[in-house]
This record gives sequence, C-alpha cells and structure tokens, in this order.
Amino acid sequence: MNCGLDLVGEVLYGKWKIRLLWFINEGHKRPGELQRKIPDASRRILNIQLKELEDHELVTKIIYPVVPPKVEYSLTEFGRTLIPVISVIGQWGDVNEERLRSVILKRLSNPN
Repeated sequence: MNCGLDLVGEVLYGKWKIRLLWFINEGHKRPGELQRKIPDASRRILNIQLKELEDHELVTKIIYPVVPPKVEYSLTEFGRTLIPVISVIGQWGDVNEERLRSVILKRLSNPN
C-alpha cells in the first residue's frame, strides 16, 4: 500500500460498499431497508460488506435491546467525509452514462 489510492481501494473494495454508504447517508439505516435498496445483493454479502465498513470505521452499528433485535447503521464522522467524493463520482457517471453503458454492454457481449 504505497499511496492513498491503494488505501482507498482497500477500504472501498466491494461491489456494494459505495452504494451502502450512500444509502445510509440518505437515511436507510436498517438492514432490511438496505436490502430493498440493493435487491441484487444477497443479505449475506451485504452483512459482510457492512461489517467491513464498520471495521474501517466508516459506519457504526447500533443494536437496540428489544425482541426481536433492532439494528441500525449510521455513518461515522469519518464516513461522512466520503459522501462528497461519492457524489462527484455519481455526477461523473451521470454525465458519462451513455458511454459507460455502451462499454459495459460491449464487454458483456464480448468477454474475451
């Protein structure tokens, strides 16, 4: 890990992590809500990635002492510093949506 990009890659590596951070920031804090926002991801994978985000101090997990247990995630102050960066990446994706869709479809139709 020689530079900041390596470190960021290590912390954010995972298909759903950026979306999880974004949705938690938008107020979707319960695991079921996050699952509904990202239906293509299995609950197991989301839990693994949420745990990794927690280990990297980007989110906190609150377990309420009720039956059945109620769990909520929220961004840490450190995690909130990523939201402007994620926003800029999303804007870049919006501006380049057509081209990105084209290259992704091309790659899917010709994986070699």
